[in-house]
Amino acid sequence: MRETSVPERLVVAEGVAIDYLDAAGHATTAVEQATFDVRRGETFVIIGPSGCGKTTLLKAIAGFLRPTRGTLLVEGQPAREPGPDRAVVFQDFDQLFAWRTVRDNVVYALRVARKMAASAARQKADAMLALVDITRAADKYPHELSGGMKQRAAIARALALEPTMLLMDEPFGALDAITRNQLQIELKNIHERTGVTIVLVTHSIQESIYLGDRVMVMSRHPARIREIVETGDQSDVESPRFAELTGKLRELLVHREEELDLPAEAII
Repeated sequence: MRETSVPERLVVAEGVAIDYLDAAGHATTAVEQATFDVRRGETFVIIGPSGCGKTTLLKAIAGFLRPTRGTLLVEGQPAREPGPDRAVVFQDFDQLFAWRTVRDNVVYALRVARKMAASAARQKADAMLALVDITRAADKYPHELSGGMKQRAAIARALALEPTMLLMDEPFGALDAITRNQLQIELKNIHERTGVTIVLVTHSIQESIYLGDRVMVMSRHPARIREIVETGDQSDVESPRFAELTGKLRELLVHREEELDLPAEAII
């Protein structure tokens, strides 16, 4: 993302802390003192050790969780509940309605969330399926699709809502390496074509650099921000800058030996 002026801050978090209560009523802090922003039109990546609170932060931005302390604003308003302006794509492949075709999954979302007429929703759905290159699977049911095709369908449904933000929680984590790489390329192309703001949670250093404009590195539980690294456009994975960023993020992630619990792909 190349900006000559000061970019608009779509998300503003100031001193955000999020606590969970256990069965005995004792509070455990998942995220502590998180201060950051997300700029309109960028891909903002959150990376950190397993269980450090990355998904917790994403859920808070989505409106599924409320901060225990601090402020979290989306377009200047507290993120108190979910809305179609923030579409979410998860890692698992069970996001689609099993009894609806791929096209009907998208149409249903448009009819419910955007109150679109059936004909307009179908036209929009077909355009989104073409955008993610799964038109050929429009009339198939989820059980007939591969994992990669299901994720494409989930992304198409999310984009059809024309959200302000696309929130993605390890969307490619369960895919094989080749399919994951294909979808990374596709997501980068979709971002360039649509300009949608993306907040992505991942374990993969290489994925974070390739897709992200900025990468926020989190510490072990309770999550604190170690550093927000400007990456810029890093399409060439063989470039010296890509290698430099890989080393920097690896160093931040494995700052202490006891935090070395990341998946293999996160530290290669």
